[in-house]
Order: sequence, then structure tokens, then C-alpha cells
Amino acid sequence: MITANANTAPALSVEGLCVEFRTRAGIVRALDNVSFSVGKGETMALVGESGSGKSVTAYAIMGILDPAGRITSGRAMLGGLDLLHAKPSQLAEVRGRDIAMIFQSPRTALNPIRPVGKQIADVLIRHGNVPRREAPEQAVEMLRAVGITDPARRAKAYPFEMSGGMCQRVMIAIALAAKPSVLIADEPTTGLDVTTQAVIMDLIGDLASKMGMATIFITHDLALAGQRSARIVVMHAGHVVENAPTNELFAYPRHPYTAELIAATPDSAASLDELASIPGTLPDLRRSDLPPCRYSERCPRKIEACAQPLPQAAPGATHIVACWNPLPAPTLGAPILVASAENVA
Repeated sequence: MITANANTAPALSVEGLCVEFRTRAGIVRALDNVSFSVGKGETMALVGESGSGKSVTAYAIMGILDPAGRITSGRAMLGGLDLLHAKPSQLAEVRGRDIAMIFQSPRTALNPIRPVGKQIADVLIRHGNVPRREAPEQAVEMLRAVGITDPARRAKAYPFEMSGGMCQRVMIAIALAAKPSVLIADEPTTGLDVTTQAVIMDLIGDLASKMGMATIFITHDLALAGQRSARIVVMHAGHVVENAPTNELFAYPRHPYTAELIAATPDSAASLDELASIPGTLPDLRRSDLPPCRYSERCPRKIEACAQPLPQAAPGATHIVACWNPLPAPTLGAPILVASAENVA
């Protein structure tokens, strides 16, 4: 399931999220005014180059930022709870129960000295209201649900005794054990072969569909995001630059950065010679003189207005682009409301 009912309240709504890190080299302004929402049963992809702020966004939402990180403003509403301002005790209650995360590297995320079955049972006992005596059996059932053969035997194994694909399946079982309403999957196929990647993504999609979960899929692979999500949020240097339904984003990207990303995606070209590279590099986020648009110094469509604060989203917009000089809108079909110079008074 990759679609959502637009008439229902979002499962998770992030508004104006700003995060900075204190380092010896200065303050890194990692996220600036990041906003998006994901509906119940919807799969949304968060895409962008490495360093664009995708994982930091997830860590901030989950309340697991590095100690050097600090949320300076914003909110993330999960039901009636603002995750960004919740007490540690409140976060401990909802993490694993209402919102869960699959991490990039399962081998480092799993406890190396505890059998995987007991790690799943821990979640069931803590967040699933499962009696301690019943948890081991249900942990085995969770391993069976994620496609691990001979789950009773594997439940007694340690992570180092399992392959990367199996460890990722265990991570999925842990994340879904308490049937959360929101799942964040941070590069869940990193380090896996192509065949295993497809199996893992199918597994996440099938289980999310059965449970009616909202899913945030974090990836740098725009082609994979296009296959697996109903909506794509594009990030660059800590900014959300475009947010649109997947089909619309690929058919007519409005932000220059999104267009460059699509041109640099192998599936969008007939041959390697047609692949484009994105000029320049990400800006140094420690700079005190960061421009309002952090892509402007790389952008071929830069104009004088780009020195102004980024335009805000129009009410009711379904295709949002934070740009003063976006690529032309399609001439056919219904007009798309965008956050651009075109609708800023």
C-alpha cells in the first residue's frame, strides 16, 4: 500500500524542524525549517544526496540525536504528542510502540551479545503488552512473518551468526513487533545485494499494507523511491526543496535540484553517456553567511530574488517547490499550487 486517504488526519506531521550541531569547527546548521506529513497507510520517500539531512531528520523525530545535536525549533506531531518537546519518559513509551525505525546498519543496531529472539521478545514485553512467558513464542512468529526459515532455531542465534539480509529481517521484526502506526526505514537495503534488496522492500511494503502503517522511506536512490512511494520529499543541504506526488515529480519536476537528481538517475537515461552530474558541492553548513536558498550557488536558474527568504507553501498545495525561479509548470491538466514566486503576494 503506497497511497493514503487525503481526508484523514496525517499519522505524522513535521513542521518547521530546525537542528544544529555544536562542533569544534563551529555550529553546523543541519536542518532548516523542514516540514512534511505522511498519511495513514501512505509510503513517503525522503530523498537527496548524502549529507542532505535525511537521517538527521529521522533521528530528531525519534529523539535519538547525537548529544552534540540540538533541536532549535519546530514540532513533530504523532497523534496528540509533540515528539520534539516530549519528556524522555514519554518518548520511551511511544518509541517501539507507536513509531519505530529500521536503521541503516542492522549489525551495529542489533545487540551483539543477545540472541535475536530475545531482542524481539524485549519489544513485545515492553511495548506489546505480551506476558513474559508468551513473548518467546511470539518472537518466533515474528521471525516467521519476516520470512526467516526455521525461526525457532534462528531465534536462538546471535547477529554475528546471521547474514546481512537475515539481520535486516530481524531489524524489521523488531520494528514491527508492537505494530506501530509509523515506520521510518532509513536506507533499509544498504549493503545488500540487488536480489535481497528487492525482497526486503517487498517485505516492508507487504507488512506495512497489512498493518495500515504510515511509512517514511529514506534513500538516496531516486529510482527506488519512485517505485516504492506515493509521495516524494526532496531534501538538499537541510532544506526541503520539493514535495510532490511521485508521478507528478517525475513527470514535471519544478525545482532545479530535483530535475538534476532525476537526470543523474540511471533509470532515466538510455545510456551512461546521457547521465548528468550535479555541478558543485553541498555548501559548508558552518558558514554564518549561508544564503536563504542553499542550492543557489549551484543553481543554473539563480536570479536576484534568490537572495530573499524562501517562499512559503500556498494553503492546500499538493505540489510544493521552495524556489523563486522554478521550472515551468505543465500546460495541460489542472494547475498545481506551489510555494514559489508565482503565488507569493
